[in-house]
Amino acid sequence: MKLIKSETKNNVLKSMMKILDRRRKEIIEANKKDLEAFNKEDQAMYDRLIVNDKKVDGMIQSVQEVMDQDDPVGKTIEHKKLDTGLDITNKTAPFGNIMIIYESRPDVTIEAAVLAFKANNKIYLKGGKEAINSNKILEECWHEALKENDLDTNWIELLHMDRTKTQEFLKNPPEQLDLIVPRGGERLIAFVKEHSTGAVLVSGRGNNFLYVSKNADFDVAKKVMLNAKIDKISGCNALDKVLVDKNIPDFDNKVKELYKMFNENEVNILVDDDVAKVLPEEEKIPSEDTWYEEFLAMRIVLGAIDGTDAAIEKINKYSGGHSSAIITKDKEEAANFMEQVDSAAVYHNASTRFTDGGQMGAGAELAISTDKLHHRGPLGLKQLVTNKYYVLGEGHIRE
Repeated sequence: MKLIKSETKNNVLKSMMKILDRRRKEIIEANKKDLEAFNKEDQAMYDRLIVNDKKVDGMIQSVQEVMDQDDPVGKTIEHKKLDTGLDITNKTAPFGNIMIIYESRPDVTIEAAVLAFKANNKIYLKGGKEAINSNKILEECWHEALKENDLDTNWIELLHMDRTKTQEFLKNPPEQLDLIVPRGGERLIAFVKEHSTGAVLVSGRGNNFLYVSKNADFDVAKKVMLNAKIDKISGCNALDKVLVDKNIPDFDNKVKELYKMFNENEVNILVDDDVAKVLPEEEKIPSEDTWYEEFLAMRIVLGAIDGTDAAIEKINKYSGGHSSAIITKDKEEAANFMEQVDSAAVYHNASTRFTDGGQMGAGAELAISTDKLHHRGPLGLKQLVTNKYYVLGEGHIRE
């Protein structure tokens, strides 16, 4: 892609903030059309679909945060001069063309585009049909901001395609797609992986675990797991599974405390065989598949586990590799857990809800990556570049 000066990019973002504020009523009205047409049975998706004044303020803040960050393009990663006289510099460079496929959340139309654009990438936005009216007006806002600064509107394009056309686009894109990010559930990820010819970076699947050690402060455990479960059930960083160490003092009564806490907060509980001995009236886990499942609902699994090593093994087998937490007063035990658990983010005495670009100090995020290449965790501005080697010679030839 043609490189744009940092000043020009920031001017586009300044324009965008003003446009979002000026057109906020139009944006909210367009969103109301989407909400009215949506089947509210999927509460998590409905929650993600809502755009109100607070959401528009959040969009403006996301643009501001990215504008305030340094331009990530052209930064020197490494420089060295060899004995041969070759002068070699490795610098950051734009990916080129990014595509993101996402469901429900219109704010992604802002966050994904602002990050891609500031990193000098073109982005194709494929939102879900449930947010079509919201996304159309947000694309209009982007195009207005680009035109105000004499830039082509094709830097940011919203794709109006059904599933069949999206499949064809992935197989035969009009230009090379350098990075494709499916941001959603298992079916979306599988669909993109099956049909894409470009590099796919997986994002969005949670199934997060919290382990309550025998050394836990139980009041801390309760506070953290309740926040992680009910603060935002539609978040990929929400909690799904709790493992309580069988060796914790007064195990039975502590399990009953958790039952009381979740029941009072209208969280449906599933239990394993060991916990069922303490809570015989509760529904048992129907099958092993439940351990792999991301709920995105007011539902949680309570299970028992025999020690830290067993907890680590179980989490690494079943979790989505997104976020995992340990509650313990033993710092050495926590360090071992955090080193051995294979998740993008690991927590000691803290809620998994912090796995978020803004909460982690990275600003807006394109997604939360659970892949290991090229980056794991929040995909912020600094992660939307690749690299390029600049090699300077004086007629050098290899002999």
